[in-house]
Amino acid sequence: MTNLNFISPFFIVSDIKTSVAFYTEKLGFDIIYIGPDENPFYAMVGRDQVCMMLKAIAPDIKPVPNHTRHPWARWDAYISVTDPDKLFEEFNSKKISFHQSLKNDADGLRGFEIKDADGYVLFFGRPLDL
Repeated sequence: MTNLNFISPFFIVSDIKTSVAFYTEKLGFDIIYIGPDENPFYAMVGRDQVCMMLKAIAPDIKPVPNHTRHPWARWDAYISVTDPDKLFEEFNSKKISFHQSLKNDADGLRGFEIKDADGYVLFFGRPLDL
């Protein structure tokens, strides 16, 4: 049987440097790759087992976060977190602006939401029954 380990969202971004700075400076991700060396337009950033792929395509190709398409599509990425309370405290100490504060929601999840530099909504949390 195949054993899947992780999935990496691929986000179209407006500006690769701004996006990478958000993930590294605010969320504590590391740069796995950014390139090409001259005029970079693609990057991979990661923290623990989470990896995000970011790409600036062209000035007329804009990011389209899910919530801009339909209000029921709240998130662009669900990031499973063992202890959302602890991570919330870490991010709060860095003065990160939350799209939704830490709470237990109607979907049976405990977590919080952050909107990145391009408006993508990231949910950090876990099911309540864990």
